[in-house]
Amino acid sequence: MRPTRALAVAVLSAVLLLSACSSGGDDADSGGAQAASDVDVAEGGGDANQREMLDAPADELDADGAALETDPDAGDPLAMERAIISQGNVQLESADVEKAAFDVQALVDKYGGEVTDRETNTDDEGDVRMARLVLRIPAKQFSDAFGELEQVADLESSSSTSEDVTTKVIDNEVRIRAQRRSLRRIEVLLDEAVSIRDIVDIESQLTRRQADLDSLEQQQAFLKDQTSMSTVTVNIQRTPDEPAEKKEKEEDDAGFLSGLETGFKALVVFAVGLATVIGALLPWMVVLLLVGGPLWLLVRRLRRREPEPEPAGEFDAG
Repeated sequence: MRPTRALAVAVLSAVLLLSACSSGGDDADSGGAQAASDVDVAEGGGDANQREMLDAPADELDADGAALETDPDAGDPLAMERAIISQGNVQLESADVEKAAFDVQALVDKYGGEVTDRETNTDDEGDVRMARLVLRIPAKQFSDAFGELEQVADLESSSSTSEDVTTKVIDNEVRIRAQRRSLRRIEVLLDEAVSIRDIVDIESQLTRRQADLDSLEQQQAFLKDQTSMSTVTVNIQRTPDEPAEKKEKEEDDAGFLSGLETGFKALVVFAVGLATVIGALLPWMVVLLLVGGPLWLLVRRLRRREPEPEPAGEFDAG
């Protein structure tokens, strides 16, 4: 009996030992599989969905990491107001550059704009001979303001351009929303990562996509600024002086014309003085003619009636 019992105990011990070894091997295999999975994810293996999340472009992923099909927040592009970038350039000439620049400033204030840059040059006497102003005017008022700027002074030249960037604005907004969703999903994966390699790889993706998002947001801010406010550059120059030869000729002509004008004025003054004297004497001449004329005729008749004196020789002979 004793040999039989001893054999039974030995068999039972062997079975228990084999069970324990099997359980330990399973646990070791499970841990090794988990480690292999972590390495595969970090090195491009492992879960295919995670690899797609890390490798796919941000604008092709939705909130769940799947391919982006439609954006419910995008709205109807046809209903969106057109986004236009307008720019203009105006060249003016004025005898008074400072006054023309003041008129430009008043026009900008009228349309609720601003002067973002101003540059002036003066001559030796301190007078402004050139001015350059960069204006920001609300895009909706661009056409009206540009037309009035052309009339501030003598227009030399003007040009304007308009670019429709509506498609760019819509595309930029869609990419920003997709990038933000992608970042949220990667942050979830980062919280679930257990291996160092996974964490390093996911953080690298997170940094790169955050930089892409910052770049997209800068583009969005630039487009918003350019489509809300139009830019107009105004250059004002003083009317150029006339050439020296022409000026000398005009001075010579001016001397002759000045002398001619002075002589004519003297003649007019003499004629006016003579007419004044004649006008003053005319009433007296009329009176003298009316009174003196009959008297002169009477005196003439009386002289004719007086007898002529006899010669002295004939009187002596008698």
